[in-house]
Amino acid sequence: METTPAPAAGESSSLVARYASQIAGQRGCFDRVIITGSLRDVCHAAALERQLHWAGIRCFDRGIFAEPRRDHAAQLARKAGLEVEFIARKNFRKEDRVAEVLARRGPQPGLVHVFSAMEPCPAFRPWHGKATGRTGVKITQGKCLHVYFYFVHERLGLCYLRVPTWLPFWRRFYFNGSLTFSVKKGLGRL
Repeated sequence: METTPAPAAGESSSLVARYASQIAGQRGCFDRVIITGSLRDVCHAAALERQLHWAGIRCFDRGIFAEPRRDHAAQLARKAGLEVEFIARKNFRKEDRVAEVLARRGPQPGLVHVFSAMEPCPAFRPWHGKATGRTGVKITQGKCLHVYFYFVHERLGLCYLRVPTWLPFWRRFYFNGSLTFSVKKGLGRL
């Protein structure tokens, strides 16, 4: 095995400086970009309690508030001519299935595939204080159905949006910055 000697005092120890004669250029971009967020109106206990109160829904019946959002995911998939594929096992790689679909359909922009899976998530549980007579919700950990929308964006390339079907609806948007850069420069493909 060949080793590279440590740089002498005053020399640059960076990888780029060490292999400068073998490097044709550099590219700089974000590798993986993940943006998370929730709906401001239900992102914390007091906000959810306020929304439920305005809608005339008891804290113990909060599922009524989430149902329309749950059904909307399946409607979006059907509108695009896709079925929601439920993932029941842990060792399933969504990226491999998406690659198969992309090989068949091509890299044109649009919805590629929709998955659903039961996963851990923050959740709200109702509580009632017997001493105060007050009813509300508290944040806890739970499990809910998450829907993954994989799609090709014309500028960002392959992306996904992860949407939980239960309050507080913490969403995650993901795209691969390196892949986006490569596609834009004609260096790679989806």
